[in-house]
Amino acid sequence: MSFRAQIRFGTGLAPAHPPASRDEMLARLAGPDQIAAAFPQEGYAARAERALEFVAARRDLTQGEAEAALSERLSREMREDNFRQMALTLARGVASPDGLRERLTWFWADHFTTVRRSAAMRGAITGYVEDAIRPHVAGRFGDLLASAVLHPAMVLYLDQDRSVGPNSPAGLRTGLSLNENLAREVLELHTLGVDAGYSQSDVREMAELLTGIGIRQRRELIFRPGHAEPGAETVFGATYGGARSADLSEIRAALHDLALRPETARHICGKLADYFISDTPDPGLIDTMAAAWDDTGGAFLPVLHAMLSHRAAWSDAPGRVKRPFHFITSALRALGSPPDQIANASREMINRRLHLPLIAMGQRWQGAAGPDGYFDDDREWIRPQTLAARIGWAMLTASEMPRLPDPRDFVVTALGDTASPDLRRAAARAETRAEGVGIVLAAPEFQRS
Repeated sequence: MSFRAQIRFGTGLAPAHPPASRDEMLARLAGPDQIAAAFPQEGYAARAERALEFVAARRDLTQGEAEAALSERLSREMREDNFRQMALTLARGVASPDGLRERLTWFWADHFTTVRRSAAMRGAITGYVEDAIRPHVAGRFGDLLASAVLHPAMVLYLDQDRSVGPNSPAGLRTGLSLNENLAREVLELHTLGVDAGYSQSDVREMAELLTGIGIRQRRELIFRPGHAEPGAETVFGATYGGARSADLSEIRAALHDLALRPETARHICGKLADYFISDTPDPGLIDTMAAAWDDTGGAFLPVLHAMLSHRAAWSDAPGRVKRPFHFITSALRALGSPPDQIANASREMINRRLHLPLIAMGQRWQGAAGPDGYFDDDREWIRPQTLAARIGWAMLTASEMPRLPDPRDFVVTALGDTASPDLRRAAARAETRAEGVGIVLAAPEFQRS
């Protein structure tokens, strides 16, 4: 079971780390975030500040040769910084003894997707994940919800800073009105789910409640009373505000109440079960997880314990297809790739071994198509061209490794007792070590969690 736990709920088996049991995984998740300390990432504010400096510098340049050279240097520095973020995220997944924390961080970053609106702000998304999501993956959903929804990256992505109460002083003066993007995604994607029974009136009232939220210099959340819609707002039967417009405390209260709704519990628990176990999760599993959610006010550790304690979590049925970043992480982890070398790899190496392969496999780094995140259908990840990219990456990576294990040993290192007899025989019969290791990495068993 420890092998399956690390494969299904972590970032894969690794020669440097003995497989962790269910209880060990939960205990590590409850403890300090050691791998983030070992491979630190900058937060959002620092990255946004650098992006603003970049934009200002580019704006002030003339068209002379010296200015063109400076512009190119600044652009190169921004690109190198973005590649460094990729490498550090990969190094964490490869090195961490706490793979469940990494998988949860990836899950919640996708659930609360933000997408860059400009090349300059590209690097700030990693800072958003570092600030708003990662600290809360072992906490409570209500805290995570407020942290993500009220973060500058989310506010800017869904244009909430441009939303104005139509009857507010600013609305009456300018004629500007509501933007419902954030309100709709909060209800439809982030909490209740699309089939929860809320109405367009709920969306509009939520949008009115959110008016007043703004961002100072793309870095800091502020509240602008003059932009807020006056009066009370009713969202899914609960009323916020009064004679005067609501403020941030009322907005936080609404998000807290949404987090505790039974519809939210089932929606989020269903997504977690879908992500980790099966795209058709056992209804009894979701019931058990939702009960733990209701009993604890959306505390993640009891919910995850309920998931990992259920028989459906350990089914022998094939798991979910690994998304490309997960696949590459688990492969390098199984190969024992030194995480320090990954973190300090050259831009050229990161581009060739990570960035471009991810695109070929269908998962552009921090490039989901919309607020609903990346594809949830396994078939989207294993189309002929993307599957060919996976196999090609596996064989090329094996051929370029300076030292390779015996394939007969590697199949156990990578898959433990979950490897099929056919794969064991294929690894043993390979003509070279590179071929044998590549076969294991490209195998259907390794492509799934």
